[in-house]
Amino acid sequence: MNNKPIFLNRSASEWLSSLPVLILLVLTLVIGTGEMLHGQLLRMGERMFGDPTTNVQYFMLRADPSRPDCDPNQDIDAAVAAAAAPAVSDDPLDALFADSPQDPEALRASMEKAKSLCAEKHSMYERISEHLTPQVKAFRAIETGFFGIFKFGTENRSLILLIMFAIAAVTTTLGVHHINLRPPRTRMDFRVYGTAMVVANAILTFSCWFYYNNVLLNSGIAVEKPLIHYILIALFGGLTLVSIKKLLTPPAEAEEGGNFGLALLSIPLYAFMAISSGTTFMLEGHFAGIAIYLGQLLEFSGIFLNLALYIWAGMLLKQTRVVHLFLDIVRPWKLSPEALAWVILIAAAVPTAYTGASGIFVIAAGAIVYKEVFAAGGRRQLALASAAMSGSLGVVLRPCLLIVLIAALNKQVTTNELYGWGVTVFILTSSLFLLYAMLTREPGVATASRESVQFGNALRESARALVPVSPYIVITVGVVYAYKYFLDTKLDEFTAPVMLPIIMLFIVIFDKIRREPKSQAVQHNPQAERRLNLEQAMRFATNETIGHIGALIMLMALSVSVGGVIERSGIMESVPEDLGSIWLALTMLMIMLVFIGMIMDPFGAVILVSATIAPIAYNNGIHPVHFWMIVLAAFELGYLSPPVALNQLLTRMVVGEKEMDAADAEVRNKSFYYRFERWILPVIVMLTGLLIVVYGGQLLVEHGAEWSASLNGAISSLFG
Repeated sequence: MNNKPIFLNRSASEWLSSLPVLILLVLTLVIGTGEMLHGQLLRMGERMFGDPTTNVQYFMLRADPSRPDCDPNQDIDAAVAAAAAPAVSDDPLDALFADSPQDPEALRASMEKAKSLCAEKHSMYERISEHLTPQVKAFRAIETGFFGIFKFGTENRSLILLIMFAIAAVTTTLGVHHINLRPPRTRMDFRVYGTAMVVANAILTFSCWFYYNNVLLNSGIAVEKPLIHYILIALFGGLTLVSIKKLLTPPAEAEEGGNFGLALLSIPLYAFMAISSGTTFMLEGHFAGIAIYLGQLLEFSGIFLNLALYIWAGMLLKQTRVVHLFLDIVRPWKLSPEALAWVILIAAAVPTAYTGASGIFVIAAGAIVYKEVFAAGGRRQLALASAAMSGSLGVVLRPCLLIVLIAALNKQVTTNELYGWGVTVFILTSSLFLLYAMLTREPGVATASRESVQFGNALRESARALVPVSPYIVITVGVVYAYKYFLDTKLDEFTAPVMLPIIMLFIVIFDKIRREPKSQAVQHNPQAERRLNLEQAMRFATNETIGHIGALIMLMALSVSVGGVIERSGIMESVPEDLGSIWLALTMLMIMLVFIGMIMDPFGAVILVSATIAPIAYNNGIHPVHFWMIVLAAFELGYLSPPVALNQLLTRMVVGEKEMDAADAEVRNKSFYYRFERWILPVIVMLTGLLIVVYGGQLLVEHGAEWSASLNGAISSLFG
């Protein structure tokens, strides 16, 4: 029974967290749309109110003009005579410093020119005043008002992010929703979990307080935006108090007993990072270390605000039937589980690229991917591997946010170059998944086959299933073209964070107006994660967004501090700038990048790699585009590899502990590979892909032009 107080069908947490975060998300959309919309308003104002015949332009009408203070009717003769008259003084010393006599003609010419300019100023003032009609004033009130909101938001991005982050972090901590290797179950788990949270948040509180009071205030320089530091100190102080309360009052449903070793796995990853990096910094006497590196979160506030919008878009997608309806197009072909998993991964690459980070798609659609592969006759372990990889392959495709960050930090590469080669890497890794999945098919297990499918019937059923999907396609295309024609903006890596949530909002509205039958909703979604009512769907999506913002951004923020520990350790400086062999350099850097990908999130890792490893790669002759393709492939391998394997953790979270236990029970008596397929299959796919990218990519860099010339010559000879 829920005893929480309800007001207007909302809990206190929804009033205090969901509503403010929704407002901040909408404000972020307004800010993102603001520049392109304001540009269009300025152009509209010029077309409507500009007057080429009188040389009055709209920008002159954006504020009331000031009457010129000069005199257009000045008497030139009197002014010249007054200026030319010598000054009379009784002090003989004044004569020593007196100005030389002025030329009356030059003086007259100057005054006549000034009078002419004054007359023009008065004329322009009169013309502008005449054009200040009530319509102009009404339009400029809208335009300048919108500009004020946009300007405020642009200047305060870091503050908006911090407030959103603070609300999400408190909500996530209260709900015990942080990302860990296994969720706490027993009282021992909750004691260890709570103790680690108290220590981690206390370290963060002290570091932020020390940085502000002992570093910034003593620097002799005025602190810019001190409110940010007050919020950080209050945030982590509040989280410490919340963690103490959670430690002293474990949940009533916690199981008795527990194992200390397993309980350590329940510690949130961000707490591990905070304790390890904080302890390291403090042993070095660098008490402000974590706080300084947390500042990078605010330095790239635009990137992380975009990430929050992507998370919101992913949660809105989860509230629609889009994924189920698209899978209806595939079902008539009765693909084998392996082929179906491959098709789903290919399709999932597009939303993965548009949601900016691999984990977001796993959260939004990982459970659906798992159910579909399992329903097609696949092993639970194969279904789990497919769900974990559903967010991995698309990170090299346009318009992934990670590549935007790479290009922003590294002038040696452009987004177009990285996206271009990313397509090749995507084709490689997706093909490797199909190859390994088919090679590891369990012998003797009957599954649906292509031979049992009649082509004509399957085609008709797929075409029939395309009809319910078509409105969603029309909505997407309509929003994209509306931005293009009304705001002169196309969908790309820079505008996708703003346009995608707008698209999803229209899709959710249509989906809820269309009204999914309740029986069908329960069949597809027994956990009732998809709400039938528009208001409920929006509220539930925002609530989920808050939890994921708190968990993911806290993990990313502390990941940056771990990168700081690695950077300060001097490990990178110990690597020679010139390793003597490009193949040795590739091998060493590949190993380092995989290790970084295992323990850090990609956004924090990109910041670290850009500052430390990238210069080593360039000095050893590794092509910048090739290097960053290696980085992306290595990070995705790390994202799927122990000890952290974040995508696997997110898959476990969305699938549920019961399904995980059932998956383990299903293969308990099988061979080693099938017992651990959910770990092994993604790792061997991404490892093979990484090796080909590293060494095959270098061969292509060295001999690409030569091979292309030879191929062209052979084609010319063949058809010559």
